[in-house]
Amino acid sequence: MSAHDFIDNTVKTNDVVLFMKGTPDFPQCGFSGQVVQILNYLGVDYKGVNVLADDDIRQGIKDYTNWPTVPQLYVKGEFVGGCDIIREMFQAGELQQHMSDHGIAVNAPATA
Repeated sequence: MSAHDFIDNTVKTNDVVLFMKGTPDFPQCGFSGQVVQILNYLGVDYKGVNVLADDDIRQGIKDYTNWPTVPQLYVKGEFVGGCDIIREMFQAGELQQHMSDHGIAVNAPATA
């Protein structure tokens, strides 16, 4: 299976996928770690793919989206963004709404 086929299959068969450096338990860069923290805070069930384990996947994911950096978050087969975009969406409440709109369960934020 080519890297493109693997990426395409992974994105299309998992509701939420994070292509990252390292794993959800052991992120190996700060940006990947930030997105993991956000997803864990929201209680979102997701698949982490370690791009450091395979150079073809590491380059392939950048080609797949025409997005130059990792991490990359996908929801229901759709590229959502990298670390900065995810953080900004989260802080604005947009990420939680996006997940809910796509049928992904999230922990409701505590209200004052």
